Amino acid sequence: MTKTLLEAVKAGVVGSVAAPEKTSQTVRKTSPNYKVIVLNDDFNTFEHVSECLIKYIPNMTGDRAWKLTNQVHFDGQATVWVGQLEQAELYHMQLGMEGLTLAPLETA
Repeated sequence: MTKTLLEAVKAGVVGSVAAPEKTSQTVRKTSPNYKVIVLNDDFNTFEHVSECLIKYIPNMTGDRAWKLTNQVHFDGQATVWVGQLEQAELYHMQLGMEGLTLAPLETA
């Protein structure tokens, strides 16, 4: 006579097996941000740098552009934008096409 699985478990013939714990947790990684850094040079004017920042960097105000331009001049560089890689590449390319001197993109 054959026993059913339930009878076998009750009789202790079949050992209990614990179900594996749930290990598939979703871990979300955020993409790193990248910095667009303008460097000081001897040929771009304050006005040109400031105008380019206003033209290409979203939400850039005249006052903020002028402060960043001064930072470029006096400190040798300024981070003008931080964000996702694709946008950073776009702003980096646009500012470079205007003749601004830029550091390579780097993670923030």
